[in-house]
Amino acid sequence: QVQLVESGGGLVQPGGSLRLSCTVSGTSFYTMGWYRQAPGKQRELVARITGGLSTNYADSVKGRFTISRDNAKNTVYLQMNSLKPEDTAVYYCNLASPAPLGPWGQGTQVTVSS
Repeated sequence: QVQLVESGGGLVQPGGSLRLSCTVSGTSFYTMGWYRQAPGKQRELVARITGGLSTNYADSVKGRFTISRDNAKNTVYLQMNSLKPEDTAVYYCNLASPAPLGPWGQGTQVTVSS
């Protein structure tokens, strides 16, 4: 059984930073991703990281977000800098390959507002 628990969300001003964490258990050698869903929008994959530490980012977050992982701590991180109001969403972690697991968890709310 794979278990994923997100944390680190909150309220931040535009231009601010936030770091999300996702604790992972029950699987190894996986490609992990951070997803987000804003009100009225489809869920989207914003960043992913392979077991070999290769990373990919959605165009909307390139240069601002950094995904990383610490296997010793069973944790995946998303460092978010230069946050914009349009980054406001519920952020979820999940497998990115071969496919996300269901059902999705509660995620962690990120609100960027002045």
